[in-house]
Amino acid sequence: MFEKFTPAKADPILGLSKLFNADPRSDKIDLGVGVYKDDSGNTPIMRAVKKAEARLHNEQTSKVYTSLPGPELFRDAMRDLVLADAVPAERVATLQTPGGTGAIRQVLESVKMINPDCTVWISDPSWPTHLSMATHMGFKTRTYPYFDNKTAAVDTAAMMAAFAELKAGDLLLLHGCCHNPTGANIDMDTWKAITDLVIEKGVMPFVDIAYQGFGDGLDEDAAPLRHMASRVPEMYVAASCSKNFGLYRDRVGIAMLIAKDAATAAVVQGNLATLNRLNYSFAPDHGAALVAIILNDPALRAEWMQELGEMRDTMLTIRQNLADALRQQCNSDRFDFIAEHRGMFSRLGLAPELVDRLRDQHGMYVVGDSRINIAGLAGGRYQPFANAVAQVVSVS
Repeated sequence: MFEKFTPAKADPILGLSKLFNADPRSDKIDLGVGVYKDDSGNTPIMRAVKKAEARLHNEQTSKVYTSLPGPELFRDAMRDLVLADAVPAERVATLQTPGGTGAIRQVLESVKMINPDCTVWISDPSWPTHLSMATHMGFKTRTYPYFDNKTAAVDTAAMMAAFAELKAGDLLLLHGCCHNPTGANIDMDTWKAITDLVIEKGVMPFVDIAYQGFGDGLDEDAAPLRHMASRVPEMYVAASCSKNFGLYRDRVGIAMLIAKDAATAAVVQGNLATLNRLNYSFAPDHGAALVAIILNDPALRAEWMQELGEMRDTMLTIRQNLADALRQQCNSDRFDFIAEHRGMFSRLGLAPELVDRLRDQHGMYVVGDSRINIAGLAGGRYQPFANAVAQVVSVS
């Protein structure tokens, strides 16, 4: 039977990491995998996380199973972090998941239970797993225009024109902040217009917020999502703790389903627990326990927020420094948009052959669509990268 398998398509980002690891050059720079990096190129464990781990080690007395939807202490803290007071707590059903990816999967699983024939709308471009997961699960999918390569901004007019074809029951997937892969965010006025539209058309919004705190601040990044949640009768949310808590390998995420009332939310909550049982039973507890400790301890929470702010400021500074260096090196404002974008990623708008030259001639490892991990340029690494970009652009 196994001969029926065909070779799997290689993941472009993981494949890039393989090439990077095999490259003997000492001045190479990896801008592919989306992890935060400090000045030395390491991805450190956050200080508050280390302290929470010490507390957990000393105080935890058992490794027995928790509950199918995950401990309430974690789920309630994450609900408050993402939604604040936008929605009454009793209207929100929550589910701990293995990372934000697991949250997306469980959201789609729940959609399959109640509306399997819907069309899932996904931005073009988007994080590739959005489309591949929805397609793999058998959903009809449709992409909507998002990014204007010429202006390096959200193509609001084209996007809203496409939304005119949304149908009642369709699932509209939106990035909550720090759009991956472009770094270009929808402005608040457009969020309000989209909210009005989904209410008018009976569309189900689904907001994936994987980078809360990496853009302009925890509350600032969640503001569009909270506005939408405060107005729509129903809504899906997927959130991740990988980036803002640095818990990449611990796989900590949460799915939130906002129902029209408390009675409906209670029924939804029971179904979410069943979904976990059917897929993997209990989500990993360690990372979620750390998040719960941090968010429920005022001192640790303050320390975590301070360090998250330092990480965000580092990326904002890199963005400005890189934009300035590219303006100087290229004698052009072509890349000024980098300073305006937010989050971990920006897409440079370079042709694939230039991306290849960056890698082959300069040891700069960039994803094929020219998406770069801004955090990979900490510690002054933006300068040699700007030099390399200027060189490949000048001969193109």
